[in-house]
Order: sequence, then structure tokens, then C-alpha cells
Amino acid sequence: MLVAPSILSADFGKLNDEITAICDAGCDLVHVDVMDGHFVPNLTIGPVVVSSVAKVATKPLDVHLMVQNNTFFVELFAPLKPEYITFHIEEEKHPHRLIQKIKSYGIKAGIVLNPHTPPESIEFLLGDLDMVLLMSVNPGFGGQSFIPTVIEKARRLKAMIAEKGAATLIEVDGGVTDQNINLLKEAGVDIVVAGSYVFKQDYKTAIDSLR
Repeated sequence: MLVAPSILSADFGKLNDEITAICDAGCDLVHVDVMDGHFVPNLTIGPVVVSSVAKVATKPLDVHLMVQNNTFFVELFAPLKPEYITFHIEEEKHPHRLIQKIKSYGIKAGIVLNPHTPPESIEFLLGDLDMVLLMSVNPGFGGQSFIPTVIEKARRLKAMIAEKGAATLIEVDGGVTDQNINLLKEAGVDIVVAGSYVFKQDYKTAIDSLR
């Protein structure tokens, strides 16, 4: 299981120290939530802050766009060379085109599904995707409770990936703790995003307990 702490739950007053700490604690990716105040009712960080994060992080960045006008934001963040850029299928009219655009920058491309969005909506994109991120909370805020229906959703998605012979990874974001990590693993999840769970205790203890 790969662990990607979400810096949405970090102390932004000492962000550089927080990034160094989670990398030293053994995280696999640094999850960066980008919100525009339109697609979700919250506003977070732009490329200036993420550029600072990228300079300090010793682990790859996993940029999750929760925005309108995905193409604009992809072009904004691509120069920072994150490992992944993921965008919401609910907000994109031409997902195949955007996937190819992300890949043209040498960045791995992923699609995000909100809790209500079925995995079948991206069936014919799986062969082009490096990752699918399943939201297990409603996007926009940290600290929410886990929505358990994502377990069945992950199982269905895993079966679809196997049927297509794709190498697509499954990531889950929202309310992940040591209480549901085994269920996620059994459902075929490869990467978990954890914000509050990691940043509200000793970082290494939290990451190790999930892994």
C-alpha cells in the first residue's frame, strides 16, 4: 500500500517543515489538493505555493485538481513536473484529450470520481489512465467521514481494470484510517490519501500503521 499524505491538513504556517517531516517519515507521494472555489466550495493553493512544496519534497507530487477549466490548471501546474495530475470527470467534456495533454508533459494522468459517479463512466478510458482516484468523501474539505460504498466501487473498478488488461492504479481519498485500510486493500486499492489521520499524530506512526 502506497501512502500519500494530503497537505490540506498540514500547518501552512510551517509548510516547508511539514513537507520535510512527512517525506522523512516515509510517505510515498505528497498529495496536493488544488481547489478553485467554484468546482468545490473551498479555495486552496496555486502554483507559487506548490512550487515551494516541490523544492522541499523528496517524494513525488500527486496533484489533485478540483477545479473548473481543467486545461488551464494543467498548464499552470505541469511545469512543476509532478508525478501525477488528476482531474474530475464530472467537470471535463473532453477527458481523452486532456489525458493526452497531461501525458505530453511527461506526467502520469488520472481521473477522479466523486462518490456518486460510477466507475463505468470511464470504462473506455482505462487503457489511457495511469490512475483512478475514488473520492470516499465529498470533495472540498478535510476531516470528513469515510463513505463506505467506495469499497464496492473499488472492487468493481478493479475488475474492470483486470478485464481491460490495463495497469491503472486505484487511489482512494477521504476519511482513510487504520480502521478501514484493510478493507481498502482487500478491494484492490493501491494508494491511499490520508490527511487528518497522518497530521494529527506522529507522522511515521500513522504512515506505518496504514502500510
